[in-house]
Amino acid sequence: MKQVLLLHGAIGSSEQLKPLTILLEHKLEVHSLNFSGHGGRAFESRFGIDQFAKDVIQYLDEKQITSIAIFGYSMGGYVALYLAKHYPTRIIEIITLGTKFKWNPEIALKETKMLNAEKIELKIPVFANNLSHRHSPLNWKEVLSKTALMMLEMGDSNPLKIEDFKSVTHQVKIGLADKDEMVSIQETNEVVNALPNSIFYSLVNSNHPIEKIDLEILSDEIKTFLGV
Repeated sequence: MKQVLLLHGAIGSSEQLKPLTILLEHKLEVHSLNFSGHGGRAFESRFGIDQFAKDVIQYLDEKQITSIAIFGYSMGGYVALYLAKHYPTRIIEIITLGTKFKWNPEIALKETKMLNAEKIELKIPVFANNLSHRHSPLNWKEVLSKTALMMLEMGDSNPLKIEDFKSVTHQVKIGLADKDEMVSIQETNEVVNALPNSIFYSLVNSNHPIEKIDLEILSDEIKTFLGV
């Protein structure tokens, strides 16, 4: 049975991908993991894309998996393409959804404003409670703080530049929800056009948050792309 690794987004966890796993596992052997500093997994000395890529390689090594297909949601898609650039032999093919590729100081500053723990507690306490449970026993506020710092670093020096995508020869399917307000079609198309072997898909009836994605349609997109 073909294998696929599901990668979660920023301030997320593998738990959020369980409903998608259920839809895929009758056709695929599904793997998932928590990036360090997420889902209760301890922080490493580094908190960033390079470390999250190392988390994936460590997981593959532990499972004795030589190479694997990846579905990456949001930041997970960014990590998947970073892996394709820096660890090309460990990746077979990649499908993403809602990945933000364009980073500069202005964009990073805008994104970090949504990671203010005090405002989240005050204005959306249900979300704050969800984050607390999701990252327990870690302090969810520290997860947000480190994520904000990571984004500012990405704004100053984007780990993946357009020239990097041009050297990624894997088959890649780049997706964007039709109602996504966080990621633009322009930045998405720029990456699609830079990748030598890529196609674009639009996920209908969906928004950026994983909870607002039509998982039935997404699972069909993944299975079709992986040929199962």
